[in-house]
Amino acid sequence: MSHDLAAREPDPTPVEPPAARAAPHPSAPAALRPLGLATLLLGAALPMIDFFVVNVAFPSIQSDLDASPAALEMVVAGYAVAYAAFLVLGGRLGDTFGRRRLFLWGVAAFGLTSLACGFAPGVGWLIGARVAQGAASALMFPQVLATIHATTSGRARARAVGLFGSVGGVSVVAGQVLGGALVAADLAGSGWRAVFWVNVPVVVLALACGLRLVPDSRAEAPARGDVAGTVLLACSLAALLLPLTEGRAAGWPWWSLALLVAAGPTGCAFLAVERRKEREGGSPLLPPSLLGQAGVRRGLLAGVPIFLGFSSFMFVSALVLQQGLHYGALAAGLALAPMGVAQFAASVAAPRVTERLGAGRVLALSAVVQGTGLGTLLLTLSAGWPGLPPLALAPGLVLCGVGQGLQLPTYYRVLLGDIPASRAGAGSGLAATAQQSGLAVGVATLGSLFLALVPQLGMRGALAAVFTVHSCGLVALAATGLRAARGAR
Repeated sequence: MSHDLAAREPDPTPVEPPAARAAPHPSAPAALRPLGLATLLLGAALPMIDFFVVNVAFPSIQSDLDASPAALEMVVAGYAVAYAAFLVLGGRLGDTFGRRRLFLWGVAAFGLTSLACGFAPGVGWLIGARVAQGAASALMFPQVLATIHATTSGRARARAVGLFGSVGGVSVVAGQVLGGALVAADLAGSGWRAVFWVNVPVVVLALACGLRLVPDSRAEAPARGDVAGTVLLACSLAALLLPLTEGRAAGWPWWSLALLVAAGPTGCAFLAVERRKEREGGSPLLPPSLLGQAGVRRGLLAGVPIFLGFSSFMFVSALVLQQGLHYGALAAGLALAPMGVAQFAASVAAPRVTERLGAGRVLALSAVVQGTGLGTLLLTLSAGWPGLPPLALAPGLVLCGVGQGLQLPTYYRVLLGDIPASRAGAGSGLAATAQQSGLAVGVATLGSLFLALVPQLGMRGALAAVFTVHSCGLVALAATGLRAARGAR
């Protein structure tokens, strides 16, 4: 039996202090049933699928709306920035007003904004609708993990978190395959608009099931609003993520550099305001005491190489498959299917593996497996470039999928393990914000490195350089996991 803390404590729910236990419980939330979990996971998949499905439709959008490359980047950047900036607020609103209510509001708003995207008469309308869609996603997404955290425990929670982690990888593949299929089918002449309209029947199903199957939960004491914290967090994330997602396509204009410089002081001001509010007994948007918990710090540290590596891998892979190996959009999505299947299987198995090995060792194991997958992909591409059939990539992609599938559930389990149910919304918002920020930074850094190296080294050389940097991040992840395992003895 491992000495890792996670292995000895399969139920990560912390013991709340005596004052919290003595507080009255007006109504304990009902247990989350399988169909309720399926409904929540369906809601969680919507924003992630939509993030990737639009990429496949870019050529059609560009020709139909006469959109510039910078405007197309804003279609992605507007969604990503609004999504990340309001995740913590969405989690806190769920703590206060009820997580099922905010989940349903978010799902409904996501459906309405999807319709607005599909009916966009011009690119400016589409950008605005995508910003609103990102905000709707931020209302919906944190309620999923917060509800799981508040209505399950022990092995049931571990299994639910494992399934939640699998949604990310499957959504990436499903988004690219679905986008390619819808654009190619051109249903009733709808073209790219179908990638947004397809959300509507899914939204109707999620609303109908959510009303009946998702249990409600909330914090015992409703939190007061934190206007200053909300504004400062949104501004600091926008100042960081907007230039990182838009700056490269716009040629790094002065405003992008100015925003990056402003992100640091704005973030420091946010932390100062939150510390003062918590010290004075107020209700900060993101209580700084959460960052003082060891599990939260370990989770955030592990998340850096996980999400930077994942987003850059998906970005670079899309370019290599379509521009290097000359696959079509649908064929490129199908080529990634083995990775999605492997990631789903590994995510489902992750709770059992964690109980045997401990969370730290699972992170280290995932890094080794994924690093082996990256090496296998490089060897395969070097041997058969550029005439490789999609199946030749399957062994490397499967290994990468297994590594990623072990990482995501373990990240959430470690980060949320020490957070009490009363703060589930704030903790889930923090975990999701770190994820979205890491995804954006990964594309901006390693994605930009790849594009900068292609003219000098060619696509294979640039890919080798990016995979090398990615592997260094995996070494750091393995070291973090082993250090956590030793510390838990």
